[in-house]
Amino acid sequence: MSTANRELVRRWFEEVWNKQSEEAIDQMFGSQGKCYGIPEPNSVLIGPESFKTVHRQFLGAFPDIRMTIRDIICEGDRVAATWTVAMTHLGPSLGFAPTMQKVSLEGCSVLVVRDGQIHEGRNYMELEGLINRLKSSAAPAVEAAQTT
Repeated sequence: MSTANRELVRRWFEEVWNKQSEEAIDQMFGSQGKCYGIPEPNSVLIGPESFKTVHRQFLGAFPDIRMTIRDIICEGDRVAATWTVAMTHLGPSLGFAPTMQKVSLEGCSVLVVRDGQIHEGRNYMELEGLINRLKSSAAPAVEAAQTT
């Protein structure tokens, strides 16, 4: 069981994030699955459609996202993965102009996998801090463009 769960989580990160497949979300995320911690620390997304909305927003801001799994640990139906994301802020979908900055983010996801699907995912990262840093660097660029 642990091997199958480990492989499902590897597939999730590869297909959903690196290959940007919404079909993979439908296949691997339970119909009542819960995703905690994205896009904000207290956020709870329920079901594939809710997750896809945030997925689209994130990919709209970072279309070149590349996620690398650093480690996976399995115990029964629980899988913990540490990961690193490298990406460039190229799109306006976060609500402010793209900064063109290359950024990285490290995090951890603890997932519950049952019957070949993810039923719960708790995500821990400094996404809010990253977005605030990008937002603050975008503001001076916008102001400079308006004064020229």
